[in-house]
Amino acid sequence: MVLRGTFHAYELAALAAAARYVVETAPTDIPAESLDQLKQLLSEYDEQVRNLPNPAPRKDP
Repeated sequence: MVLRGTFHAYELAALAAAARYVVETAPTDIPAESLDQLKQLLSEYDEQVRNLPNPAPRKDP
């Protein structure tokens, strides 16, 4: 299945932060398989962020 969404950068950052919080402080009732999937998702996200091209320098008015 492929899901597509449109997010503002701050919305995506909030989702990533929430996912990291869950991975780091997960209660014991969350299945290990679910945590592994979330860790993999975050790893892939981090990889894609590292591969983003360098942004153009800002021109201040």
